[in-house]
Amino acid sequence: MSDTLTLSAETRERVGKGASRALRREGRVPAVIYGNKQDPVSIHVEERALMKMLNTGHFMNSVVMIDGVGSAIRTLPKDVTFDVVTDRPVHVDFLRISKNASVTVNVPVVFTDEAGSPGLKKGGVLNIVRHELELVVDAGNIPEQIEIALTGLEVGDSIHISNVTLPKGAEPTIDDRDFTIATVIAPSAMRAETQEALAEDAALAEAAAAEQQADEAPEPNDDHNDDDKITEQKKD
Repeated sequence: MSDTLTLSAETRERVGKGASRALRREGRVPAVIYGNKQDPVSIHVEERALMKMLNTGHFMNSVVMIDGVGSAIRTLPKDVTFDVVTDRPVHVDFLRISKNASVTVNVPVVFTDEAGSPGLKKGGVLNIVRHELELVVDAGNIPEQIEIALTGLEVGDSIHISNVTLPKGAEPTIDDRDFTIATVIAPSAMRAETQEALAEDAALAEAAAAEQQADEAPEPNDDHNDDDKITEQKKD
């Protein structure tokens, strides 16, 4: 389960581009808290503290308690906007949630036990279709990651959501199909060898079929040759 994070904040008295630029010059990041049928609250947080949380790798699927704006507010980060040039955070959206609320989060997938996959040992490649799973979970029990073991997988095998054991209470948002998460595929060299082997097998099969057809063909009928000989004798 992801740890609950705490982030200190201050309310924003002024909003707008000018005020936001002034805050960023002071090392602060503008943000907003919304949702749960309450009015939005404009705040700003320290950039260094925010960056430290972003660098944990699980900021977006962690409960963040916003402190310093009255009573602590339980939130879930929903969006972080970054500067396209400097890659610094310029704005954050926080969703206000209740303690036992169900929330939708993107949880990263981690694959384990590669050594236990015969297909990977043979040179196969793990083709990851989904690096994250979108899940509906209890806000107080958000998983940090979903681990999927590769034990026993051969080249050509696939991992579907039905093969994954999710934490108790977690459900995928896609519930109308058994979607694919990853597959073990042959590398290009192996695919080329396979294609050559198939082509060779097809050629051998075609040659064998032609030979069998020749063996089963009826012997030539020489009756007309005999008639020709009789006719020639009569003429003589």
